[in-house]
Amino acid sequence: MLGHDVVRVAEAMRHQVVALTHDDLDVSDPARVERLITRERPGAVINCAAWTNVDGAEESEHDASVINGQGAGFVADAAAKVGAKVIYPSTDYVFNGTSGPYGESDDPDPINAYGRTKLAGERATALVNGRSFIVRTSWLFGPHGGNFVETMLRLGQGGGPVVVVHDQVGCPTYTGHLAVGLLRLVDTGAYGIHHMAGEASCSWYEFAMEIFRQAEVVTRVMATTTDMMERPAKRPANSVLVSRRSAPIELPPWQRGLSDYLARRGHTEEEEAPKKQRSSASRRQPMLDWTKREREEREADGEEITGESELPLDDVTWDDGTDGTDEGVDAA
Repeated sequence: MLGHDVVRVAEAMRHQVVALTHDDLDVSDPARVERLITRERPGAVINCAAWTNVDGAEESEHDASVINGQGAGFVADAAAKVGAKVIYPSTDYVFNGTSGPYGESDDPDPINAYGRTKLAGERATALVNGRSFIVRTSWLFGPHGGNFVETMLRLGQGGGPVVVVHDQVGCPTYTGHLAVGLLRLVDTGAYGIHHMAGEASCSWYEFAMEIFRQAEVVTRVMATTTDMMERPAKRPANSVLVSRRSAPIELPPWQRGLSDYLARRGHTEEEEAPKKQRSSASRRQPMLDWTKREREEREADGEEITGESELPLDDVTWDDGTDGTDEGVDAA
């Protein structure tokens, strides 16, 4: 879900993109990861590979850790060996939810297996790559994947009633907006932890009510508690993310994200799937913090070098939705 939008936005910003599916590259295979990244020699790697099934991680924590923890380390290490930056999207679920909202310097304390595996990925990434960005986000929704918005619309159109928890608070985040934020961040040197989520917060119940309001779906919505839902994994009660950085990259309000997503839904099928692209000495390459020597070597090899100045990141608006795995509440 996030990967599709990262590819779409990156291409709109005129980055040369190598988009890889799970079939193309299993991040749990360190030899394959290193071989591919060494061959491509990217300026930056955005690691959108993740185990996102929160409840499933409770019974398969080892499998989730292989992807979210070890795999993240393999990707970051391979990126470091070619001098590439790396972005690791993480989650609000690294916090226990008892004292939110949370800033970047607050101590993580995950209460479920998913949160533990993502925290392991954060630490593995930071340990092996000094040019890394850890970007915590929350409550993702967007095309190309099951998400809370689609679940609510399906249930609401079925006549209801729809039952939603009201005692979990967070920040819904539209992948189209987050992708723009990630691409803006990757062109900076602000390494370390970043919190990047839709502005403002709400409960799942309030989110559902706004979905039905904007989509003009009339249905009955009932509030319940987390304890009544009896899910396998514990959820943090208040996992609201805020950024306490001096110059954070701020995303639009979550209500705007929802509006942009709903406007885009009908056009999703028309969007092209990410294209796999392989190395070629003649293709155009993005310039991301390349040294003068690197630039000269690549130009000597016949590559045409382009810089971001051709399309400043500030020129990319948040209106990217219309101009261009786990279903439910946990696909973050």
